[in-house]
Formats: sequence, structure tokens, C-alpha cells
Amino acid sequence: MFAAQFRFSTCKDVAMMIVGSFCAVLHGSAQPLMLLVFGLLTDTFIEYDIELTELRDDRKECVNNTIRWKRNYTIIQDPTHGCVLTFRILDIEHEMTMFAFYYVGIGVSVFLLGYLQISLWVTAAARQIQLIRKMYFSKVMRMEIGWFDCTSVGELNTRMSDDINKINDAIADQVAIFVQRFTTFVCGFCIGFVKGWKLTLVIIAVSPLIGVGAGLMFVAKLTGMELQAYAKAGAVADEVLSSIRTVAAFGGEKKEVDRYDRNLVSAQRWGIRKGMIMGFFTGYMWLIIFLCYALAFWYGSTLVIDTEEYTPGTLLQVFFGVLVAAMNLGQASPCLESFAAGRGAATIIFETIDREPEIDCLSEAGYKLDRVKGDIEFHNVTFHYPSRPEVKILDQLSVAVKSGETTAFVGPSGAGKSTAIQLIQRFYDPKEGMVTLDGHDIKGLNIQWLRSLIGIVEQEPVLFATTIAENIRYGRPGVSMADIITAAKEANAYNFIMDLPQKFDTLVGEGGGQMSGGQKQRIAIARALVRNPRILLLDMATSALDNESEAIVQEALDKVRMGRTTISIAHRLSTIKNADVIVGFERGQAVERGKHNELLERKGVYFTLVTLQSQGDKALNEKGGEPEPERLNLSRAGSYRASLRASIRQRSRSQLSNLIPDSSKSTPEEEEEELVEPAPVARILKYNAPEWPYMVFGSLGAAVNGGVNPVYSLLFSQILATFSVTDPDAQRREINGICVFFVMVGVVSFFTQMLQGYAFAKSGELLTRRLRRIGFQAMLGQEIGWFDDHRNSPGALTTRLATDASQVQGATGSQIGMIVNSLTNIGVAVIMSFYFSWKLTLLILCFLPFIALSGGFQAKMLTGFAKQDKQAMESAGQISGEALNNIRTIAGLGKERSFVEMYEAHLTAPYQAALKKANVYGACYGFAQCVVFLTNAASFRFGGYLVEQEGLHFSLVFRVISAIVTSGTALGRASSYTPDYAKAKISAARFFQLLDRVPSISVYSNRGEKWDNFQGNLDFIECKFTYPTRPDIQVLNGLNVSVKPGQTLAFVGSSGCGKSTSVQLLERFYDPDHGKVLIDGHESTRVNVPFLRSKIGIVSQEPVLFDCSIAENIKYGDNLREIGMNEIISAAKKAQLHDFVMSLPEKYDTNVGSQGSQLSRGQKQRIAIARAIIRDPKILLLDEATSALDTESEKTVQEALDKAREGRTCIVIAHRLSTIQNSDIIAVMSRGFVIEKGTHDQLMALNGAYYKLVTTGAPIS
Repeated sequence: MFAAQFRFSTCKDVAMMIVGSFCAVLHGSAQPLMLLVFGLLTDTFIEYDIELTELRDDRKECVNNTIRWKRNYTIIQDPTHGCVLTFRILDIEHEMTMFAFYYVGIGVSVFLLGYLQISLWVTAAARQIQLIRKMYFSKVMRMEIGWFDCTSVGELNTRMSDDINKINDAIADQVAIFVQRFTTFVCGFCIGFVKGWKLTLVIIAVSPLIGVGAGLMFVAKLTGMELQAYAKAGAVADEVLSSIRTVAAFGGEKKEVDRYDRNLVSAQRWGIRKGMIMGFFTGYMWLIIFLCYALAFWYGSTLVIDTEEYTPGTLLQVFFGVLVAAMNLGQASPCLESFAAGRGAATIIFETIDREPEIDCLSEAGYKLDRVKGDIEFHNVTFHYPSRPEVKILDQLSVAVKSGETTAFVGPSGAGKSTAIQLIQRFYDPKEGMVTLDGHDIKGLNIQWLRSLIGIVEQEPVLFATTIAENIRYGRPGVSMADIITAAKEANAYNFIMDLPQKFDTLVGEGGGQMSGGQKQRIAIARALVRNPRILLLDMATSALDNESEAIVQEALDKVRMGRTTISIAHRLSTIKNADVIVGFERGQAVERGKHNELLERKGVYFTLVTLQSQGDKALNEKGGEPEPERLNLSRAGSYRASLRASIRQRSRSQLSNLIPDSSKSTPEEEEEELVEPAPVARILKYNAPEWPYMVFGSLGAAVNGGVNPVYSLLFSQILATFSVTDPDAQRREINGICVFFVMVGVVSFFTQMLQGYAFAKSGELLTRRLRRIGFQAMLGQEIGWFDDHRNSPGALTTRLATDASQVQGATGSQIGMIVNSLTNIGVAVIMSFYFSWKLTLLILCFLPFIALSGGFQAKMLTGFAKQDKQAMESAGQISGEALNNIRTIAGLGKERSFVEMYEAHLTAPYQAALKKANVYGACYGFAQCVVFLTNAASFRFGGYLVEQEGLHFSLVFRVISAIVTSGTALGRASSYTPDYAKAKISAARFFQLLDRVPSISVYSNRGEKWDNFQGNLDFIECKFTYPTRPDIQVLNGLNVSVKPGQTLAFVGSSGCGKSTSVQLLERFYDPDHGKVLIDGHESTRVNVPFLRSKIGIVSQEPVLFDCSIAENIKYGDNLREIGMNEIISAAKKAQLHDFVMSLPEKYDTNVGSQGSQLSRGQKQRIAIARAIIRDPKILLLDEATSALDTESEKTVQEALDKAREGRTCIVIAHRLSTIQNSDIIAVMSRGFVIEKGTHDQLMALNGAYYKLVTTGAPIS
């Protein structure tokens, strides 16, 4: 399975990978080799030292020595002088020079091998990845449109970037590093067994304890227990944020924050427990390691001294051999993770590469007709979209479109008009029946040829981010400039293009963002015309335009329709009237066809469309406003286009979101959102200030832990020193003493690690809890408009609370611990080294920066060069993003191939970058690996000099070298733990951004007017309003209406005319853009928000209940006071709810389930009414309170409402006439203002819109 990732490798790649692996194997054996040299070197030092001690004895032994040794030995001329001055038994400097050369040799070869292994593997991977990218993109571009419906664009984009990068990680340097580490592991054990199997076996016997510790620690890390523990609080947050309007309406913010905070306790407990466990296991690991040292040295020393099986050098070789092997095995395991990830990604990518598209747009198959007349016919076509198989869009549709005629398709949204057009383009194949062109089933025709006959102009034309001329040229390849100009003239676009400074070379911007709607539309028409199509499809081509541009575009369309088969979908009468044939669609069938006048007489689908529309137009003209673009009640709410756009909006939170014209308005904020300045640490610490005692204790623990490394090197060199002691008893005593010392250090570090873990976990978790609470409170304090932004959807906000808050603690406790630890480590090591030998220390300190750097380098290497790759891929990503988002347009124009070519051209830059990276990366890696060897060479050579010339004891050489080298690598490792830190600062910044945001309608402030005798007098004066997330759609357009205290006002009108919006303005979820809302003569924007909301009770169409008992849900109505059971019961009686509750086994303590799922709709509705009554509001808002109920429950609920309305100002929004008839004022709304108002009888007498609604009995929707 692992080999499958290399499917796309050429012979050259394979050769590179083989050579690279060979180098990695050699490199892996370098570290064990160095141990052999190290062992010999130790022996030399010890031998020299023993001779010195021997020679310090009296002369006789010197003479005996003559007999014993046969090398570089001089006879003493002057027996009276001290032997020390004249004897040089071993030429230690000469020996050390030899060893230095060994070290340098190994170092240089390690550099070369490291460079080769990395650069070869990375290069090979880069070549394969480039191939995979090309294959993948070209395959995706060939997929049928149905496949894109089921696969979101955002997902494809992440696949193209992240998944392919994952494969890259799995087949590049990681393999080489794995091979190298694994070799080291094998060689280390080999050395251990060959040189000394007894000691090796003893060490191996203990190693499972370390393994168990490491394994358990890993498990402790992985268990997402604290996430599960947070889940409860997260569920609360999610529930509250999803029903934010209810929470705001009933003023439940403070209550919810407390409820959330109560649920955070368990998460906090788990976090602290996790810190303890991690601390415990880290401590346990250190303890075991030190016990291991003690055991190994104790047993090893018996083998050296008592049985003389080993030399001290062998002891070190064996011990370090096994140690190095174990460490490398541990370091090799992360590579396995990236292999697994790569394998997972590869399966997904290769699955797509191997998939055969159902409609292959690039295939050569299918025939091309010589002459095309242009007759299109649907024969009993049944169809559903692959992404929604349960919804039948077309149902046995049969329509004939004659050549040369203009046929208009009309009908309500979702009737299948656009779908029919897509079937003509063969974006989909029908499930049953067939579509024919001149009698040929289009399945048998060549796709590219078929699409080249068709010109299409859509409602929202897609332009590509290039010049106007290029955009028109997309219509037909190789078209001359003259043709482009003719097409532009025909499309009424020529004049406006020539007015632009750069004429045809003007860039249209991303998605055509620089052009107005009318201009885009005309460029799209020119693009369709340049193809000189036989068939012209106009899908709502003018619906998104204002009147003026509409007239121009319409004129252009009328010009070009002549002599072509034209199908036009439209909602405006002006566009349809002059069509040759009008076909009325309903529920996926063509129900009527004929001319304008014939259809009006039939009084069918067409008739209703026409009457409704003329009604609205009349009203508008009386008002003298110009009509808004978002036309008719039949705007395409249910159609596939809207759902498509919604799904696109959801999909692409990726970097490509700005490629969709729809979201082009929100891109500037989008960018800001991502790029936050990391927060200053001081501010984070301020939030953590109350925990300072924990932090002090934690830092103490960390300081002790930092001192452990240098102490280890002290003990280690002390052991070596004992081997040169000649008196066996003294030797034994020292060795035992040192082993006991090892055990003590282990025990101490066990406790300090636990202390550090616990203290920092405690401070961190308290901080997390505090931040979550503050953050949640800040979220609930934002105005409702803020929640409409899709970036602040409940899901996004809950994840922010879950992850951002917990990441922030990475910048405080653990980070401080890390810093203290490294500082004490280095500090102790350096002071100790200077104390023992300042000269040697100075020499090694020169190398220290490099060692630390190499540690940091390796950490960097492991995280890889992902960032640079991402930037290099950006331009290619833009092309792929543009292509995938506009796949329908590209397919319609038959431009798949040119996009694939463009994408491949853009891949060369990242590929070149990857090759360059391979070399740089290889060199860095080689350098990082060889630094230690070179340091050792220099320091041992100089150490030899000092031992000989200045009588330094050899154990001090080892002491200084190991102290500084270990602390250096520790420093490097510490610097690699900073990514958490950077992440934490960014998370904190995002958090502070939220805390610092000042909501435009503040819930928590006490500012604003309050007054005592609240009457409930309401006036809307000239209110205009657009939702902040959709600034282009005017919802209220000068609303004027007023209600006296105690009156009932009913709003009726089609959906989207602003009924609910007016209620939301009253609740102050939003404030009007122009005009004002007066409450008892006070302007709503000046009134205190909690005060105003406390006077209003609301019952909405889908009441939101919280996941608690019925009694608690009713109590929610008034969060400012404690409510007794009697009050609850009386409210429930008023709401006709009491009897039903008493019949439940747990009565008022029955849990309603999440979102009230345990209850029926009527029951939920009555609870909501009881909740509104218990507030005892002066104003009652009923937003479609009964529309979702069946007749029986409706009666009950209606009675309850009528009771509740007594003596209160009431606003009712309803669709059923029975609900409205007895209101004091009925206001009929259309397009954001009132067209008629009065009582039921007055309005009936008017004979206007209301009369029509009542008489036709049509539901008002």
C-alpha cells in the first residue's frame, strides 16, 4: 500500500530515491561509528591517567614499568628528579590529533550524505507531485457537472493544496530521515551486542519501563477527555448562539453566561488532571532513565573492574550504543504518522484520478451534424439533481422548441425552467426520456461541438479575471478583433467599452468585480454572440438589472434573437410579452403553452404571475419610487441558483472566497479577519495575574528540572574518573556513591516535573476558563447583525471558544516553564564548565550557537517548508479556484482545456522553487547533522593539549564537553517548541479583537432612556432598512404605520416584504438605516435596550426552547426576578397549556429535549406563549405564531393568543385570514412599505390587493 504512493514515479525518480536511501543508510551508521571512536578515545585517556598515577609513585615502580610497557618510553637519567617531569609514556597530543581527524572525516562525510539523501528524495518527490497535480486538475476539469454538485469547491481546493502536500510529505524527506534513523537504531544495537552482550541485555531488560512511560504519556496526550468535558459547555454555547434572537428577546444573556460558566468547571478539572498526568509521566520517564543509568554503570563497572571483561571504553560504547538506538527509534516514529496521513490523502486523490466521468467533455466521441436547424425537443424527460435525488425537478416534461422562434419559459421558482436549459447544454443527462436536437438524441453528439452551437447568458454572468477583449474571446478561440468589436456592437456594449480609458484592454477584476451589473451582462452577451450560436439560451438575463440597463440589454437581446432558436427564462412581463411562444411550467411539467393573450384567458399559471406582478408595479408607481431590482414575489427563492449560491457561500471560507462574485463585497473584511497582529504577551499575562503563586511554584520546578542535564554530565564524567583510580576499594566506594547519586537526581526530578506540570496546568486552565467566560459574554453582547455574518455562525463561534481559548494558555504557563528550564539549563552548564576549565569552555562556546541552531534547524525541518510551498502555489491556486467556482460557465463555453493548460503553466514556478528548496534544505540538514562531530573534534584535540600541558584531569574534559553539548541541544529543542507560542499569541489576538469590539446596540450598558408608565404606543416613520450582510437588497423602503396602546395591528403580505423585519426593528435587534421607530414618543435608538426588551413579549413561528424542563423554559420569560411556581401555573393556564402538562408523568419537570424535540409543535408553541405571558409585556409580537400548526392545535393556540392579547399592544404577522380578521388595523405590505391599511371591512370595500387575496383564497405568500 505504501508503494502505491509512488505510482507516478519515472525511472529517473526511482534511481534518485534508491541512491538517496543508500546515502541515508550510510548516514544512519555514522553515529554508531562515532561511538567506536569515542570508546577508543576514552580508553586512551584513562590509560594515560593510570600511567600518570603509577608514575607518581616512587621510582622503583617506574623501573618495573620499564618491564611492563614497551612503547615510547625513555630511561631515566636522573633518578633523583620527580618522575612526573621526565616521563611521557603516551604521547597524548599525537593520539588526540588522530581522533580529531577521525571525527572530522566522519563529520564531512555526514555532511555530504545528509545533503544527498535529502536533496535526492525531495527532488524526486517534487517531480512526482507536479505530475500528480497535473493529472488531478485535468481529471477534475473533465468531470461532469453533477459531480461538482456533490463535491464542494472548497473541498476540492483544500484537496489540491493540503492533500497533495500531505502526499508530498509522505514521499519526500521523511522517507530519507526514517531510513536514516532506523539504520542508526539497528547499528546501535549491533554495536551493543557485538561489544558487550551482557550489559546490552541488562539495559534492554529495563527499557520496556521507558517504553511504557512514553506510550502512556502519548495516550494521555491523545485522550480528548478535556474536549469531551468541554463538550457540555460547548453544547450550551452552541444552543445559546444558535438561538441568540430568543436569548436577546428575553434578556437572558447574564443567565446564559452563568450557565456556561458552571459547565466549564468539569473541563477545567480535566485540564488540570491532564497537566498532572503529563507531569507525572515526564517525571516517571526521567526517574526511570536515571535509574537506568545507575543500574548500567553499576553493573558495567563490575564487568570492567571485577571480571575485566570490558574496558571502560567498551562500557561507554555499549551504553551509548543502546541509548542512541532507543532515541532514534523514538524519533523515527513521527515519520510513520506522516506516512499514514500521506496514504490517506493519496487514496482520495488517486480515486479521483482513476474515476471515469459520466459525461466526458473532452472526449472525441460522438458525431457532429453537417447542418443544424435548431429544433429542440424534450420527450418525457424525468430528472433529479444527483446532489438531491429525493427531489424530482422534472417530471415527464415534454416541450418542443421550434427553430428560429423565441420561446419563453415562465413559472414559479423551482418549477424546472433552469434545469431544462442545463439539460440542453448536456450538463446532466436525464434519468428517463431524452432531449433531441433536430431529431438526434444529444447523448450521441460530440459534447464540445454541441456546446459550441449554444450561446448562454445567465442571470449572474461570470467573467474571468482578465481583459474585456479576452473575456469576449473566451466565446470562440482564435476570433479576430473585428469580430469582437461587431459582437460588442450587437450587444450594445461597444460604446461603454470605448469610454473606458483602456478600452478593450480594461481588466474586469475578480469575477468581474470592477463592472456594473449591466456592463457585465452586456459583455456576457457579446461573449455569447461571438460564437455565432444557432441556439441562444437566456436564463433570467435581465433580472438583476435596474430599469435603465434592463432596457438597453433587452434591446440588445431583441436584436440578436432574430433567426436563432432562442429560449428565454424571465419573470418580468416586459421581457416575455413579445416571445413567439410562452410555455408555463409548474412542478417540473409544462402545463400550458401559447401566446400572451391566449394564456391570459386560460387563467392558469401565467395569469397568476401577471396579476400579482401588475399589482406590485401599480403600487410602486403610486409611491413614485423606482422599482427595485429584486423584483417579483417570484424571485427565485427556491431555485437551484439560490441554493447553489448559498452552498458556495458556505463552502468557500477558503482563500478563494473572493473568486465568487457573490462574496466580493465582503472580501476586504475577510482578509482583515485572518491577519491579526499577535497579541502582546503582557496583556495575556494580565488575564492570568490572579494565578501568580502557581506560576512561581511552576517556575521553581522548571528551574530544578533545567539543572538536571548539567548534573548528569557531572556524574557521568565522575564515573570515568573512577576507572583511573588504582585502589579497588576506593573505586568501588566511589562508584556506589555515584550510582546512589543518580537515583537521588531521578527522584528529585520526578517530583519537580510533577510540580511543574501541575502548577502550570492549574494556572493555564484557570486562564482558559476565564477567557472562555469573558469571550462568551462578549459574544452575547454583540448586536444581532453581527451574528448574520457567516464568519460568526454559531459553529464558528463555538469552535473559537473551544480552541482559541485553550490555545492562549500556550503563551503563559508552559511557555514560561520552557524559558526558565532552558535558561537554568544553559546557565548551570556554563557556570559549571567555567569553574572546571575556562579555556576549554571558551573554545566550546564558539560552537554553541551552531549546535543550538542545528537543534532549531531540525525542528524547523520537521515542520517542513510548507509555508513557502503554499505561497508558490498561490497563483496556480487562483486559476484552479476560478476554474472550479465557475465550472458551469467554463463547460458552457467549452474552455476546459485552456484552463488545464494555464494551470500547468503556473505549476512550473512552484516546481522550480521545490528543486531549489531541495538543495538548500539538504545543505542545512547536512550541516545540522555534522556540527556535533566537528565540535567534538576540536574540543577533544584541545582537551588533549590541556591534559598534557596543564595537567588538567581528563574527566574534566568530558565533563565540560558533555555539559555544554547536552545543554546546547536542549536549547535547540526548546526553541522548537515555540510554534505553540506563536499560535497562542494569534489566538489571543483574535480573542482580544472580539473583546474590544464595541457593539452598535449594546446589551450590557445602562445608558439610554427608561420611563415608568410604559404605554405601548408604536410609530414607524419612514423606516428604510437593509440587512448588514446583504446591503444590496432594500428590505424596508419607507415603512409608515402606527399602533395605539391596546390595539392589534396585523401585517400581511408576501414573504420577503419586510413583515418580520419590522418586528425585529422594534425589538432593536437592528436599527433602521433611515427614519425612526418611536415607542411612547421616544426614539428607539435612544431607549435602554434591556428596558425596552423587557416590555416586549414575542412568540415566533418556530419557537426556540432550551434543553431544560418545561418550568425552566417558562421561567425564561423573565430573567430579572425569581418566579414562583404559582405564577408559572397561572401563565400556563392562560396559554391553554396546564392540562397537557399535568398529564405528563413528570409534570412541569419534564425535559423538553434539545430544541424542544420531545414535544409536538402545538405544545412547543403554547410553552412559548406561556413564556411570553409570564413577562407580562406591554407589547406582544406574534410572528406567524400559528402558521406551522394543524387545524386542531391552531384553534387551541389561537384561543390562548386571544386571551393573551387582552389589554396589550399587539402586532400580528400571519398568513391565514382567520387569524387576522378581527385585528384593529390590517396593513398590507409589499416590497418594504404598506400599500393599504384599514380594518377588514374597509379593505374589502377598497377592492384592492387585500380583497384579491381574500376572494381568491390564495395563501398570502
